[in-house]
Amino acid sequence: MNAIAGGTVSGGDRARALWSSTAAFTVCFAAWTIFSILGVQVKRDLGLTDFQFGLLIGTPILTGSLIRLVLGIWADQYGGRRVFALVMLAAAVATWMLSYAHDYTTFLLAALGVGIAGGSFSVGVAYVSKWYPKEKQGTALGIFGAGNVGSAVTKFLAPAVMVAMGWQAVAQIWAVALAVTAVLFYVTTSDDPDLAARRARGVEAESFGAMMAPLANLQVWRFSLYYFFVFGGFVALALWLPRFYVGVYGLDIVTAGMLGAAYSIPGSLFRVLGGTLSDRYGARRVMYWTFIGATACTFLLSYPATHYVVKGIRGPIEFDLAIGFLPFMALTMVLGFFMSLGKAAVYKHIPVYYPGRVGSVGGVVGLIGGLGGFILPIAFGAMNDLIGVWTSCFMLLFAIVAGSLLWMHLAIRRMEKAEHPALRAPRDLPEAAALVNPNPTPAAAPAPDGRTVAAE
Repeated sequence: MNAIAGGTVSGGDRARALWSSTAAFTVCFAAWTIFSILGVQVKRDLGLTDFQFGLLIGTPILTGSLIRLVLGIWADQYGGRRVFALVMLAAAVATWMLSYAHDYTTFLLAALGVGIAGGSFSVGVAYVSKWYPKEKQGTALGIFGAGNVGSAVTKFLAPAVMVAMGWQAVAQIWAVALAVTAVLFYVTTSDDPDLAARRARGVEAESFGAMMAPLANLQVWRFSLYYFFVFGGFVALALWLPRFYVGVYGLDIVTAGMLGAAYSIPGSLFRVLGGTLSDRYGARRVMYWTFIGATACTFLLSYPATHYVVKGIRGPIEFDLAIGFLPFMALTMVLGFFMSLGKAAVYKHIPVYYPGRVGSVGGVVGLIGGLGGFILPIAFGAMNDLIGVWTSCFMLLFAIVAGSLLWMHLAIRRMEKAEHPALRAPRDLPEAAALVNPNPTPAAAPAPDGRTVAAE
């Protein structure tokens, strides 16, 4: 038995809550990213532009993002166990209905419904965090967040099912998996300790307005920008890379799906490591590692394939400069690794700064991050159509991560100076003191009668 803020819980209940939530989130994430594979086939069948394709694969991400805030608050108010199960059942119905889509409009409508599965993240964060003390929440949420590997499950299995049985079978099988998982999750878990303690005391849940109060803090929106890149960028690339591999390297959809999974797996499983490192070394330090590493990766990936002609002594010298297939795959996997560390580090901050508002704060951070997964694929497609350079997607990601790194560093320096005023003084050049205090008090001068008086 272990004591936490909500009361005393058994190790068995805690373990079941964590591992059942992780398995459920894996299935939800697999359904949420189903269009990363189905979308490629739909694009061919309907003759969609890159922009239309980006909108289609991003639409489920939009729904899952917009409902995260509300679902997170409901998880705090009514219990994550009940809300999680209902979310999965609703997503199962919507995913089954996807198999009846027949044109672009109906596919978009179906995609809106499938997106319900993505809202499970904020529910799971609110539910799992309440089973663990503060010093272990980073690792626990890292394990739960590893359910992002569901996107790799879709990339591994969906192409084979689609080739053998058709794309409709993919939607129907994924829907059945959601429904079965919802039932298993509900019967194997218990209500979280906070909810159980509140019911025992007869205390009602806080109002929706009280839950929303922390959103007035700029810090919450800074965390949201971080998550826009580390999660939104991860989801966007998980959806976009199969299309990239087909368009740039001429691969078939099955191979492209496998390679997309090779990016998704480290970008998901290493989230556990990110949580552990955040508990051990601090989330702030892990965020620095994340942004510096991701800035380097996106800078290299941004360079477009280029043909050079140099005027040599004996005539023109021509050569090509481009990232080869294997280096590209390696760089995307390294990028996914750094994103996975950052995803865990961002959510390590939330229970520490806002222990009683994990649902609402985690919900809005997840909402903005999820919006990245919706906006970025559309932006990738639009940039392809307008600029005509395949690597333009990485140029955009470079700009976002570089801006996030700069804002984070400036905010941290501002907080450090507020906590330790001595840091504001010049430390390297004593002569710089005049810049800080340009009108120092003049030195005392001797009076005619021998007394010392201050100069005017």
